[in-house]
Amino acid sequence: MLRSSGVRIPYPPALRNLAYRLYARRVEGRLDHTQVPKHIGVILDGNRRWARADGRTTEQGHQAGADKITELLGWCGETDVEVVTLWLLSTDNLDRPEGELTPLLGIIENTVRGLAADGRWRVHHVGNRDLLPTHTQQVLKEAEQDTVDNTGILVNVAVGYGGRQEIADAVRSLLLEHAERGTSFEELAEIVDVEHISEHLYTRGQPDPDLVIRTSGEQRLSGFMLWQSAHSEYYFCEVFWPAFRKVDFLRALRDYAARHRRYGG
Repeated sequence: MLRSSGVRIPYPPALRNLAYRLYARRVEGRLDHTQVPKHIGVILDGNRRWARADGRTTEQGHQAGADKITELLGWCGETDVEVVTLWLLSTDNLDRPEGELTPLLGIIENTVRGLAADGRWRVHHVGNRDLLPTHTQQVLKEAEQDTVDNTGILVNVAVGYGGRQEIADAVRSLLLEHAERGTSFEELAEIVDVEHISEHLYTRGQPDPDLVIRTSGEQRLSGFMLWQSAHSEYYFCEVFWPAFRKVDFLRALRDYAARHRRYGG
């Protein structure tokens, strides 16, 4: 802010944007690229609150949040991030009123199609597909098929996702697999361990998230990747998701790089 006779005068937009770019460049210059997380999970929170604060509709808030995703993946592409998990729709969100849920599902479908059509990323769905409408299921399936040979960042789209649901589905899958083999419950009880369950998670074969970012100021996981995030670092950002900037992303990476990860040791 500029001051004139005690009155605050906002900086002109051009000057404010220049200052932001210079600050972002400074933060990026101090980033230790050898300490960049390989897998980042993002809880994209605050779309509706951002919309209310900006005088927009809920649908416009969800669309603004969806538009931010490509920017985020571009920033990740400038680093050595290999996997990004985006929580787009939780199992709890499926209970929202139809007037909000239907447009939201349409925005998610368009977003997933756009990620697949971009050509830079490999799209993978994480979540219980059976809980979703048939059309949404088909969009997710086609996106996976169309990008299976892409070599860029692996983008997990968490749609119809809940951490408890994932663990329950993993255990169910494990039991069915051993039932087909003829394994008795007693035999399974003797051999089952953490790795057996991990092999049946939605993210099987992937590294666990090193860093989990949540926007909007909420400081809880709300069931996001409960199993995989046992040793993750968390970064809670005050800004609503549609207003998330590159400098906020860089601050999260800088904060992560400054931590000493002990893994319980």
